[in-house]
Amino acid sequence: MSVPHEAKPRTTAVVLAGGTGQRVGLSIPKQLLKIAGKAVIEHTLSIFENAEDIDDVIVLMAPGFVPDVEKIVAKAGLTKVTRIIEGGTTRNETTERAIAALGEGLAAGEDRNVLFHDAVRPLLSQRVIKDCVAALDRYQAVDVAIPSADTIIVTRTHGEDGEFITDVPDRSRLRRGQTPQAFKLSTIRKAYEVAAGDPNFQATDDCSVVLRYLPDVPIYVVAGDEYNMKVTQPVDVFITDKLFQLASTAAPRQADEAAYRELLSGRTLVVFGGSYGIGADIATLAEQYGASVYALGRSTTGTHVENPEHIDEALSKAYAETGRVDYVINTAGVLRIGKLAETDDATIQEALNVNYLAPVQIARASYKYLAETQGQLLLYTSSSYTRGRAEYSLYSSTKAAMVNLTQALADEWAGEGIRVNCVNPERTATPMRTKAFGQEPEGSLLSSEAVARTSLDVLLSAMTGHVIDVRQQDPTRDVTEASGFEQALASVLDRQEDV
Repeated sequence: MSVPHEAKPRTTAVVLAGGTGQRVGLSIPKQLLKIAGKAVIEHTLSIFENAEDIDDVIVLMAPGFVPDVEKIVAKAGLTKVTRIIEGGTTRNETTERAIAALGEGLAAGEDRNVLFHDAVRPLLSQRVIKDCVAALDRYQAVDVAIPSADTIIVTRTHGEDGEFITDVPDRSRLRRGQTPQAFKLSTIRKAYEVAAGDPNFQATDDCSVVLRYLPDVPIYVVAGDEYNMKVTQPVDVFITDKLFQLASTAAPRQADEAAYRELLSGRTLVVFGGSYGIGADIATLAEQYGASVYALGRSTTGTHVENPEHIDEALSKAYAETGRVDYVINTAGVLRIGKLAETDDATIQEALNVNYLAPVQIARASYKYLAETQGQLLLYTSSSYTRGRAEYSLYSSTKAAMVNLTQALADEWAGEGIRVNCVNPERTATPMRTKAFGQEPEGSLLSSEAVARTSLDVLLSAMTGHVIDVRQQDPTRDVTEASGFEQALASVLDRQEDV
C-alpha cells in the first residue's frame, strides 16, 4: 500500500503597506502613488496574484486607507486577496496583527508558510518568490538579500564635531536585506511571543526578531535581485518608473488559434497606418480571426492622420457599421533624418503633425467609443525613445512623447476601463525604414508580422500603461538566466545601437 504524500502547507503572502509616504513628500501613502499607470500596491499585489506558489494574500494597510485598497483589488480582479486590514503604528505591531489574522481558523497543530513583503517593492520577481517558498521546505526562516556593492562604514558621533569612522567591515560578508522574508507561521509567532517579554523590543524587520529571540533557528538567505528596489525616497519614484519603462514586459499569448478567434470574433478594430507594414499585418491577422477591421492609410483610403476630420470620419463609420469600436491602433509615422539646424519648417511641421499631434487627436476622438466598450488604444514608439541621437531629434523626441502619452492616458482613463499601451519594436523591416535606410542585411531586422502578432496579444491582455518591447531573440544571451535589472541594462545598451 502506497504512503500518501504529506500535504503541502498553505502559503500566504502578507503585503505590508503601512507606510505614510512622508519621506517621498506625499500627502497619501506612497503605496498608492501611481507608477506606470497603476498604484504601486496594485503592481505588487499583481505579482502575488500571478505567483503559482502563493495561495492567498493578506494586506496590512495604513490606517484610514483600507477602502482605497479595497477599490483597487475589486477593480483589478485580484482574487487571491482575502483580507485587507489596518496595520499598526509600527512595523512590529503591523506584523503582530498579521500573525493574529493568519492564525484564525487554523486547526490545532496546523502550520502554514507566510511571506512578508513590502508593498513598495513592486518589482519583485517570480524567481525570488519561488526560491523563498522552496526554502521553507527545509528551513523555518528565510531572508532575501543581495551583496553590497558599496563599502559600509561604522561611525560614531563626537559631540558637535560630527561623525567619525570606527570600523570598516569586510564587504564580502555584507548583504543588503530585501523582502519577502519568509517563515513558518509557528516560528514567527513564537519569536514575537518571546519578544513581547522584552520591554525594549524594537525591530525594523522580522528576520531580526527571529535572530534575536530564537537564536537557535537558522535563517537561510535567498539571493535577491537588484531590480527589487524599495520606493522610499523621491528619487526612488523616478527610478522605479524608469525601470518599469525599461522592463521587457511580455503580453500573454493565447492558448491556441481558437482562443484568438473567440476573443476577436465580433470585435471592431480601427487601424490608422494600415496601408502597409505593421498596421497592415495587424489588420490581416485580426480579420483572419473574425474581427471587423477598418485599415486606413494615405495610399489606400486617402486617410491623413494629421487631419482631425479624417480621424473622426473613420471612427464614426466603423461605429455606424458595426455598432462598436473595441480597439484603436495607430502605426502611422514618418521618419526624417537630418540635423535639426538644417531642417526646413515644412519637415519639422510634418514630423510634429504625423508623429505627435495625430496620435493625440486619435486618442481624443477614440475616447467616447473606447469608454463604451472598455477597449484599448495602442500606440507605437521607437527603440530610440530612451536616448536621443544626433540627426534623429525629431523622430526620437516625438516617439518618446508616445511613451508619456501612453502612461498619462492609462492613468487618466483608468476610471472608464480604457486600457492604453505602447509597443516598442526594435528595428523592423517596414517600407518606412527601407525608404530611410535602403536595403539592410537579411536577418538583421525584426519582421513586421512578429510585431503584429505581439500587438494582438497586447490588445487581448488586461495590461495598461505598459511599454512592451518586441525584440529578436539573441542566441548569444540567455535572458532567462539574467535578472530583471540586467535585462533592463542590456535593453538600454541595445537601444543605443537601434533607431
